Amino acid sequence: MTAVPEAARAHIADLGAFVQASPSSYHAARVADDRLVAAGFAELDERAAWDLAPGSKNVVVRDGSVIAFVLPAEVGATTPFAIVGAHTDSPSFKLKPKPTTMGPGGWRQLGWEVYGGPLLNSWLDRELRLAGRLVTRDGSEHLVSTGAIARIPQLAVHLDRSVNDGLTLDRQRHTAPVWGLGDAESADILAVLAAEAGVSPDEIGGFDIVAADAQEPRTFGAGDELFASGRLDNLLSTHAGLTAIEHAAPASSIAMFAAFDHEEIGSSSRSGAAGPFHEEVLTRILGSFGASAEDRARSFAASLHVSSDVGHAVHPNYPERHDPANQPVAGGGPILKINASQRYATDAHGAAAWASACADAGVPSQEFVSNNQVPCGSTIGPISATRLGIRTVDVGVPILSMHSARELTAVVDPWYLSRAMSAVLAR
Repeated sequence: MTAVPEAARAHIADLGAFVQASPSSYHAARVADDRLVAAGFAELDERAAWDLAPGSKNVVVRDGSVIAFVLPAEVGATTPFAIVGAHTDSPSFKLKPKPTTMGPGGWRQLGWEVYGGPLLNSWLDRELRLAGRLVTRDGSEHLVSTGAIARIPQLAVHLDRSVNDGLTLDRQRHTAPVWGLGDAESADILAVLAAEAGVSPDEIGGFDIVAADAQEPRTFGAGDELFASGRLDNLLSTHAGLTAIEHAAPASSIAMFAAFDHEEIGSSSRSGAAGPFHEEVLTRILGSFGASAEDRARSFAASLHVSSDVGHAVHPNYPERHDPANQPVAGGGPILKINASQRYATDAHGAAAWASACADAGVPSQEFVSNNQVPCGSTIGPISATRLGIRTVDVGVPILSMHSARELTAVVDPWYLSRAMSAVLAR
């Protein structure tokens, strides 16, 4: 057993605090914004004109997405970008309109939709919190987060003797949580959320509220070398990019950290990677230095985007689900994601750029490719590459239990990832 470096332990403790403070994408964007402002970044308003100076550090937030960038001392209309990208959302549940319901037996329940592709069984019998935003009728946004307030109860084995032969959950009937006792008039979840936010329930004009694991992140195992937490997909990468941009000092590129909402449902939104946000920010930056369409094309052609999302470590109980030759291990460093069908955007040039960054950072690296019988997922990488035309490479950290309410990684790997990202941003 190799001792975990103290710097890695400090990084994982900071990641745990970031996860706890970021139960929704809106919280993640706000926490990142607050940290960056404290580190000397200037907040930009999308509705105002931007006056960008060489050497300046800036951050802009749109809903649950955040983009931060550091300009080099010498910057012009064709300066390329060095970008690390991630996403702020996670598979979960999202409150429906009229979310307070009454179930049989006097149970108060919640009506919610499945968000993304969670491992449904992992959310059973687990205390859950609610978090997100309330928007009042005057257009003001109020972030809100509860403590442990809800639980999806599983049917006892005595009432389903075949449950261990295979569990099938009806997404409408079997995932509704309980959150109290009594009739529907005795309490309303929107009133509870309004009280948490310090507003009147009558003022609420709209809401985006999701569920999150209420259990705190923690290290465990022999030597405390393992780390369990909710929302590692993909706050792990978001946090790694955030810590890298906080201290970025680019040589000749524009260093950028971009974390987008809605990746788990396809990224097609005004704040998702498939939407206009990223391109608009890139264009406005170069436009501040007089860039023409020709200049922008030259900048993008020389740029690099590192898309980071968690990947699969070899599962000790299901080794046959992995490629027999390419087997990422926890603690072995960040992974380079490769897929012949471009579900990941990595190509040979991107792979070489990532290998160089890892070497410069002094961190180990490894490759991930799927077993041919087990199709892989995808990331913001192919979406951003298609939309922007910027060379993109997909990377990440190997974890277990992806899309579970609570996921698992090695303590050292998020630190390795952040160091490699720092090398990318130093271009």
